[in-house]
Amino acid sequence: MGASKVSDYSKKEITLAKYAKALSHPARIAILDLLIKRQACICGDIVEELPLSQSTVSQHLKELKAARLIKGDIEGVSVCYCIDEKEWNKAKEMIETFFGKAVISNFKCC
Repeated sequence: MGASKVSDYSKKEITLAKYAKALSHPARIAILDLLIKRQACICGDIVEELPLSQSTVSQHLKELKAARLIKGDIEGVSVCYCIDEKEWNKAKEMIETFFGKAVISNFKCC
């Protein structure tokens, strides 16, 4: 999104879109699921679990980290990743609020 276009949207809309983008790929969902199950994971362990190359996993980790849904701590030559609880809870609340705005069962369309 170009810088001039960002000003047309609220901070909430931009933040929610950031989370949606981070969740928009099945590999990222699989990585998050793995991190939730294991609590923390070294990048190499994630590569062993998924049918992806190390460079592809690293790219997906970069996207999740940019959205701040995960964080990574350097341990020697490896990086240990885990869910960023504070940001995760913020994302969860924003997504639940967004989806809770409309009662689709009573929704009138055209």
